[in-house]
Amino acid sequence: MDRPITIAVLAIGGQGGGVLVDWIVAMAEREGWRAQSTSVPGVAQRTGATIYYVETIAPMPGREPVFSAMAAPGDVDIVIAAEWMEAGRAIQRGMVTPDRTTLIASTHRTFAVSEKSAPGDGAADSGAVTAAGRAAAARFVAFDMAALAEQAGSVVSSVLFGALCRTGALPFNRAAFEAVIVEAGVGVQGSLRGFALGFDGGQAAPVAQSVAESPALRPVGQADYDALLVRAARLPAESHVMLAEGLRHVVAFQDSAYGATYLDLVESLPTTLTETAAKYIARAMVYDDVIRVACLKTQPGRAGRIQREMGGDIIATTEFMHPRMVELLGLLPPGLGAALARRTRLVAWLDRVFCGPRRVRTDRIGGFLLLYLVAGLRGWRRRSWRHAQEWQRIEAWLASVRATSEPALAAELLANQRLIKGYSETHARGLDKFSRVAAGAERLAKRADAAAWVRRLREAALQDEQGIALDEALRTVDSFLEERIPA
Repeated sequence: MDRPITIAVLAIGGQGGGVLVDWIVAMAEREGWRAQSTSVPGVAQRTGATIYYVETIAPMPGREPVFSAMAAPGDVDIVIAAEWMEAGRAIQRGMVTPDRTTLIASTHRTFAVSEKSAPGDGAADSGAVTAAGRAAAARFVAFDMAALAEQAGSVVSSVLFGALCRTGALPFNRAAFEAVIVEAGVGVQGSLRGFALGFDGGQAAPVAQSVAESPALRPVGQADYDALLVRAARLPAESHVMLAEGLRHVVAFQDSAYGATYLDLVESLPTTLTETAAKYIARAMVYDDVIRVACLKTQPGRAGRIQREMGGDIIATTEFMHPRMVELLGLLPPGLGAALARRTRLVAWLDRVFCGPRRVRTDRIGGFLLLYLVAGLRGWRRRSWRHAQEWQRIEAWLASVRATSEPALAAELLANQRLIKGYSETHARGLDKFSRVAAGAERLAKRADAAAWVRRLREAALQDEQGIALDEALRTVDSFLEERIPA
């Protein structure tokens, strides 16, 4: 070969991208090739998204290679993406071309901060990456390698290494790949298991159409929950996937009785709306309060998952929390919580004295026990002021849906639940936007194009955090709803 083989590796923190590159370079040098690797570190938006670049070439007597320090668009032979959107970034950067590039990617998602903090559903379109990969790459190998890594007790880099071997894009045999893992001497058995799973998975090279699939309505062996699944199975078949996912979240949030209430609400709406209702009612019922935050921070297996994601290193886990007094008042009985909330000066003083930023070490017994005790209040939740507030809003919201005879408008009213997410100030902003869109929908209800306008208002509300686009959209609605004064 008279030119190097060029390889770009895109990975985020904890995925072993650096280890993968070290393996590739060590293997090339072990086989007598010349190799060089460089890296450009990323930022904290994706826990440190890093682009690694490798060039390797067979020895040429009397000639010394001059390697490039960075990948050039249109000049990359192999692109390895340790996460689905990293594959999309590689395609956007022009690293993937149909005349030469083998694209190897894991279809699992690790959401960026921008996706998680968006006012509505900020998740990027995974299907767009699938279509782009098929169009842009000469060869496209994609499957959920993170799941295989977890099965192997390793990290995704070992599975990617196995998939790379299977493609034959590098002129080295399987024994050479496995030898370099053994010689590295770290996590050898887990890495070899991950390598083997990646090698076998890469043979079929399926490309995921949907990165996450919901479970079916099948029994799980728990009597109360299975009864809910049987009940859900009587609803329209096209809604079963969404119902299964909704039930899973609602019951995990509270209990099976809460799941029965969820089905009551879904069944109270026309069957033409069942699938949409199953999605958005579940989102409304699973709201973020201090109990849920504590549950998520202390859930079984979380510490082990963090350790695996960080490569098995011993780490300290610090939770950065900023509870406000209004969230703490939400734990009180409705009458007491509402009465105290009306005393604004007292609440402000309590905020200054008892609230504010907190750092809680959940790798220590004191911090973990504190959150564990808060999580244990789940049985009290339905008697709390916060639950009373949420339930009042949910009932008013669904009453507005039932009041309309237009299915398209009813579906748009259900979808307005997208505006509410998170807790603290994020929840307050979303609730304000929801209320303003609902008020606009009420004014528009008698128009033939009401559904289209409600959708426009919601999309405007999701455009920015401050609600500037929503203000403009509501002014437009005001302009054509104003009563004309006769001359």
